[in-house]
Amino acid sequence: MDTTQRTDQQRSADRRRRELLEAADRVVLRDGPGASMNAIAAEAGITKPILYRHFGDKGGLYAALAKRHTDALLGALRAALDAPAERRERVEATLDTYLAAIEAHPQVYRFLMHPTEGASSADQGFDLGKQSAPLLRRMGEELAEVIEERVDLGPGSQQLARVWGHGIVGMMHAAGDWWLGEQPCSRAELVRSLADLLWGRLAAAGDRVGGPGF
Repeated sequence: MDTTQRTDQQRSADRRRRELLEAADRVVLRDGPGASMNAIAAEAGITKPILYRHFGDKGGLYAALAKRHTDALLGALRAALDAPAERRERVEATLDTYLAAIEAHPQVYRFLMHPTEGASSADQGFDLGKQSAPLLRRMGEELAEVIEERVDLGPGSQQLARVWGHGIVGMMHAAGDWWLGEQPCSRAELVRSLADLLWGRLAAAGDRVGGPGF
């Protein structure tokens, strides 16, 4: 097989994988964590063995969907952090971007963070911690890189940036999960309250010299 044939086959496989993920997204938007491999295969117009051939099992499909949605969310968060505004405004905009994303697509959020809710008996062995923890860890590391690049934290800045990154993501996740379930206040009120909690140390830290600023 020559290089051109291999390239064409890879493009075809990548295109088919995107189509299957789009079908999975449609089912998740409708069924949330109740989305089954059977329903996704039916939506895609294929048999379940073919779906398994592409993703292995629900864990493989979950990982692919998680990457797809996390990539999009991180892109939106970076845009909020890069917006030309005062630091407090950008902090609030970043918090609001995350909360707006989970509010706009609650079924997707529930599938990613609470995938065993409403799961069929075939999916009862699905390991929530194994699947969702890497998603949150990735977000924490990405935010840590942004903080280290932009904020002067003094000695031990790399470790402190990781503490802040993972701590902020953990706060957003826990508060957002509670808020999405109970809706005890408006999104704007929650954003202001979380920003108040973060603001003291963030306000005191200077921008890193030569960095893009925060």
